[in-house]
Amino acid sequence: MIADPFGIFLALAASVFLAVWLERNYRFFRSLSAGLLCLLFGMVLSNTGILVGEAESYEQISNINAAIVLVLLNVDLRAVLKAGKAMLTAFGLGALGTMLGTFLATVLLADALGPEAWKLTGQFTGTYIGGSANFYALAAAFETDPNLMSGALAADVIVTSIWLAACIAIPALLRGGRALDPNRPREGPLTLEERLNESGESLRMLDFFGLAAITLGTMVAARLIAAAWPVVPSVLWLTTITLILGHVGPVRKLRGAPVLGNSLLYLFLAANGARSLVSEMFAAGAVLFWFATLIVAVHGLVIFGVGRLLRIDAGTLSVASQANIGGAASAVAIASARGYAVQMLPGIAVALAGYAVGNYFGFGMGVLARSLLGG
Repeated sequence: MIADPFGIFLALAASVFLAVWLERNYRFFRSLSAGLLCLLFGMVLSNTGILVGEAESYEQISNINAAIVLVLLNVDLRAVLKAGKAMLTAFGLGALGTMLGTFLATVLLADALGPEAWKLTGQFTGTYIGGSANFYALAAAFETDPNLMSGALAADVIVTSIWLAACIAIPALLRGGRALDPNRPREGPLTLEERLNESGESLRMLDFFGLAAITLGTMVAARLIAAAWPVVPSVLWLTTITLILGHVGPVRKLRGAPVLGNSLLYLFLAANGARSLVSEMFAAGAVLFWFATLIVAVHGLVIFGVGRLLRIDAGTLSVASQANIGGAASAVAIASARGYAVQMLPGIAVALAGYAVGNYFGFGMGVLARSLLGG
């Protein structure tokens, strides 16, 4: 059984490499996603006795703050202004539906989920408004039990995949599924979602150490400000400072931040998988699946029900819904699959805005749920 920090890091790094390689080369594994594979490989390593289940190394790797900074540095809030009124309205409806869904799911399933139900309220709000980075950031802020988080991630992946298929079918069911514009390849620079896997440019030493200084400086600053003003948690200061820095010209010119941040996210997932016991994770599996399903169901009723009453076309609603639930990549997938080329860039814009605000809404909903549940 490997307990040495170097050996643990080597095993987890190899797991990430294998996950990314499988995702890139095989359609089946691409449908699962490298993130889920990292989690599963980490679980296999510890539950088969190759790695220890608890180690200080996992605590170090599970510090998600550096990944948050690196991913969010490339979110451009100005792009949201170009999304258009219909897309912004649809995305807002989706976010509202998500918050109503997490509230209802928490009220109905809190007893079954246990004392950490309020943490899942915040995390699912964050990820279904923003993305995975928000889920992990809020998990770190709330100190969610790794076994519960692993089960929640598995439930999230399953429900998100089902909803992606539903959003492809719903426009046709609402008789709004015809193409709004001929489907054509997207032009222009790489989006944030694409830069999470490749930088598109060579990484220079200047970039690496510039990003290291900014990341470490932001983490220290957030911690110091939170210590001086503990009413606002460190993760929100971290998010705010990063979003401000991301709009500074010299910072935006540094290459490779998203792919480095995503690499740390994958290590984080592998480490959390290694800390998870399969028996405990699946003990809560069914209720977690219904928790995620109820959230997405309420989200869908709000965004498509109210959206259609406001006469927003089904294509815009589908793309906006995926920007909420699945992120920018899913929004692009829906736009491509249904031929909504004109909705592609607006969908990406609101999805990236979700990354920016997900931590705020998620933390707020988590605190609200804790106060209501008396946790």
